[in-house]
Amino acid sequence: MSAGRILVVDDEPQIRRIMRTALTGSGYEVDDAKTGEEALLKVREFLPDLVLLDINMPGMGGLAACREIRATANIAIIMLTVRNAESDKVEALDAGADDFVTKPFSTPELLARIRAALRRVPVGQSSAAHMRIGQLDIDFVGRKVSNGTKTAHLTPKELDLLRYLTQHLNEAVPHRELLQAVWGPDYGDQVDYLRVFIMNLRKKIEADPEHPEFIKTEPWVGYRLNDPAQSA
Repeated sequence: MSAGRILVVDDEPQIRRIMRTALTGSGYEVDDAKTGEEALLKVREFLPDLVLLDINMPGMGGLAACREIRATANIAIIMLTVRNAESDKVEALDAGADDFVTKPFSTPELLARIRAALRRVPVGQSSAAHMRIGQLDIDFVGRKVSNGTKTAHLTPKELDLLRYLTQHLNEAVPHRELLQAVWGPDYGDQVDYLRVFIMNLRKKIEADPEHPEFIKTEPWVGYRLNDPAQSA
């Protein structure tokens, strides 16, 4: 039984060969593409569960390809980059990526990131398809959030993160709990990683991300999704 279908997009043939061998050996079905344009075709034909997408490619770059894929498909996307600056990570998340891996990376690290990206937060019996908190309107089915006239689409991981916070409304959720619930047990100590995702999520749901009304920071603890009506 296949562990999932993965599309590898990189302009370097050696990288594609190495990743195909490693992923196939771990039980995944694998196809590859060498350009962003080819990746868009393969997404429609191969129907992958996850795309590994190099950020730097000739022609249509990885960020542009990520935006195109995200506009039409609800699949996991991991960006591959040689840069490790926070601005590059935020740029990848803004384009719709669920995660980012910096080259060079080890095979165990890549496989762990893939498992985390393919994880989904369990939907509890009390979870609704739609939720309203103050001026914040969350459409879990459509993967959209609205705050007044501002509307944004969420990546699968942003949706999982927001869903988990709604399941603990007005509660301080520790960093480790959030990381392990959404990404898995290997992510418990990666607080900086969580901070980048929270920063990007705030940009989508807050009227003023620098002074958040909904996603509050609990110093030295974690984050809390605030219901303004209950805290008033």
